Order: sequence, then C-alpha cells, then structure tokens
Amino acid sequence: MAENKPVDENYETLTQAYERIRHSHDAQALHEIARQPLPQRSDQSAFSRATALLEAVAGNLTTPVEDRIYLGQEMPFPNVLVKLSSDPDPRVREAVAANANDKNWLVGQLTKDPEQRVRTAALLNPQTSWKMRLEGAQDANTSVEALEYLAKQGLGEDAKGPTILATMVRHAVALNPTSPRELVESLKNDPEEDVRRAVKRRLEKGATEKVVTPLPVQSVPGRGPIGLRSADES
Repeated sequence: MAENKPVDENYETLTQAYERIRHSHDAQALHEIARQPLPQRSDQSAFSRATALLEAVAGNLTTPVEDRIYLGQEMPFPNVLVKLSSDPDPRVREAVAANANDKNWLVGQLTKDPEQRVRTAALLNPQTSWKMRLEGAQDANTSVEALEYLAKQGLGEDAKGPTILATMVRHAVALNPTSPRELVESLKNDPEEDVRRAVKRRLEKGATEKVVTPLPVQSVPGRGPIGLRSADES
C-alpha cells in the first residue's frame, strides 16, 4: 500500500510564486531575489524556476531601479531582457541595450528608442545588425559617439563583417549632417573610393550642411539589396 506523503502547506506553484512576486510591494524582498545566486544549470527544474521568477522581478516597478539596471546589464536570459527593454526608466533600457547577450532583434528595437542614450548603447552593441547600423549612420538624430563608432566599421580592429556593408555604413556617416567636420575629415583617406567621394562632396558643401545623395546599394542576385540584411544573414 502506497504511503501518503505529507503536504507542504507553504509550497507555491511557479504560477503562484510568479504572480506574488510580480505584484509584490516589498522592495527589500525583490532586491534579494534579484541578487541571489542562481541554482546550478544541472538542476534544470530549480534553474528554470529561478529564471522565470527573475522575469517577475524585472517587470515589477517596485524592484529598486539599481536592481533592474543590474539585471539589464548582467542577465543573459531573453525573457528577462525583453521585460526590461520596455522599462519606463531609460537607464534600465540603456543597460539592456548595451548587453552583449541581447538577441539582435531586441537590440534592433532599442536602436529606435526615444532616448538618445539608449539608441547609442544599442548601436554600439556588437549584436546590432548591419541594417540597424546603416539606419543609425543615416539618422540625423544619432549621437556623435555612435557616429564615431560607426565610422570605424570595417577598419582596423573593427574590420569584421561584409566589406560592402561596412563601406555603406561609413559612406552614410560621411554624409550624415550630425557628423562633425573632424569626423568627416577622418574618412578622407578611407580605403573605399565611394567613401572618399562622399567625404569630398560633404566638405565642399560644408560639414554642417546636409547633403542629399542616394546611398549606393549593391545587390546580390536572388538576395535583393545587401545593405538591408542583418549580419546573421550575410
């Protein structure tokens, strides 16, 4: 005859614990959950439960902002990062935007954030797709910091990814009206003729005047405009 096991009256299902934490007003308890070490991955059940509960912590605005920033900076879990990517505090979204564990579609969304600091962090993230880099290089609202980073794509230590796409990004930076004169001049000796021509035209017009010119788009048969593809698709 099977022996009846005692029932733990304090046991919570995952759903019960998630809802309790999501609606909690206990900032100290939320802080402790955010900072407590995760179980070993080998304990799959406990690990999955803990990461699910971190999502509830991340989505609760009672959680201290310092802890939400910490989770945005340190967590590799998509469910937690997605939750934090819509946080009302731009410092939290900035932390997510800079997290190299982001999926490229998530960091791509953050390149369109209303706050410049968030967009800049996203554009500097190595997970950002070439499509988003190109759009950032063309956008007059992009920060100088991001433009300086984009101007180095495909050159020196940043010589990664398809040459065509990196060239298109630098070309766009040269023509971006936000690019300061010093930045435009730094591209005068670019290895690609298209970029050098764009620099010459921009400097002739004046580095503070917007130059309207079509961006050269090179296509690969059967693939369409290569400039609109992400790094993962190249």
